[in-house]
This record gives sequence, structure tokens and C-alpha cells, in this order.
Amino acid sequence: VSFTDRIIAMSFPSSGKQSFYRNPIEEVARFLDTKHADHYKVYNLCSEKGYDPKYFHYRVERIFIDDHNVPALQDMLKFTASVREWMSQDEKNIIAIHCKGGKGR
Repeated sequence: VSFTDRIIAMSFPSSGKQSFYRNPIEEVARFLDTKHADHYKVYNLCSEKGYDPKYFHYRVERIFIDDHNVPALQDMLKFTASVREWMSQDEKNIIAIHCKGGKGR
């Protein structure tokens, strides 16, 4: 299994009115808990907004990258080091990465 088999890219897990056209946060949490219980970590790359990390058992890391901008090298190094550490802890570990729309950052 390669690292890319263990990466989920998605749009922002949303609540309220935004959940009608983005991933409802409760459904994202249910999916991850069902398919990858205790083996997932969520990376929020969206600087514009966040959410309560309790939905994902506090396994959320936030990297503040502005929409339509290049991330700072320091932020990318922090992100890649964190991913490398999480993935190496267990071959079942996966990551779910998102920004706002799920394709920009």
C-alpha cells in the first residue's frame, strides 16, 4: 500500500446551510469513524474557517493557507513532517485533507 492509497482529499466539512452543498460534518465524521476508526487524522488547510475538532476526536491539525495563495515553506515543512509521522505510526493510518472546495490547496 502506497501513501497515496491512504490519502482522502475532500471539501470542507460543513454545518448549517453550507452542508447542503458541501460535506456535512456529521456525515464526514460518521464515514471516517466507520471506515477508519482510530486510524485517521484530518488536516484543515483552510485559513478562512475552522470547526470544532471534537467531531474528529480532536485528531485535527490546521495549517493556515490562504485561498489562491502559495503556502509558506515553513508551513509545508510542518505539514509534511506531521503527515510523515502520523503515517509511519501504523500502516492503517490515513489522512483526510481539505481546504474549502477540496481541490485548490
